This record gives sequence, structure tokens and C-alpha cells, in this order.
Amino acid sequence: MAERISDAEYAVMEVLWTESPLTANEVADRAGPSRDWNVRTVKTLLSRLLAKGALIHEEDGRRYLYRPAIERGDYVARESRRLVDRLFGGKVTPLVAHLAARDDLSDADIAEIEALLKALRS
Repeated sequence: MAERISDAEYAVMEVLWTESPLTANEVADRAGPSRDWNVRTVKTLLSRLLAKGALIHEEDGRRYLYRPAIERGDYVARESRRLVDRLFGGKVTPLVAHLAARDDLSDADIAEIEALLKALRS
């Protein structure tokens, strides 16, 4: 999957990463109410995701069942790398420094980062 997915498409993916396979109506039932989406909107998003290779589908009688073609972890890793590359020259340290400088790190966040660094050095 080379193309990025939009925020709306990501919401559909989150539903399908949580539970799949699902029909378009089932995706709309799960994703639609909080976003005021109808089933036609969801079908459009599903079509876009199929075209991008993010989803696969199979026929089940007169309906289609949709499932992710990519793992959530793989997508998150790719998008995280893209963010770090684009905004921070491929280096993670400036990202952490940026968050720290803006007071966006809580004491719990700092403790988790310290524990992670300690575990990485072991």
C-alpha cells in the first residue's frame, strides 16, 4: 500500500482492525453514529480503501465482507516513520525534544521513556 489514507478512511480501518470481516452496513453501524455517516458514505470510504490496497473483500451471497489487507501495527510503524522523516529529518531525538519543550510530556510519559531507554540499553 503506497497511498496514504485519510482520517475518515483511518476511522473505517480502526473498525475493521477491531473486528472483521464486516459488511458495509456493519461498518456503518460501528463507525457512522459518532461521525454522522450513512451507509453510502461508508461504502465510498470502503471503495477508496480497496483501491489503495488497504482492504480486501469477499462475496457472501449478495453482500461483501471487508477485512484489512494490512496490519494495524505495520501501518502505524510506516506512518510514524513518515512523520519522523518529514518533520524531524529522520531522527527521533528532535521529536522528543520538541514535545518536552512544549510541555507535552507528563511525568508519567517521562518515566515511560526512561524505562524504555533503560530496557533498550540492557
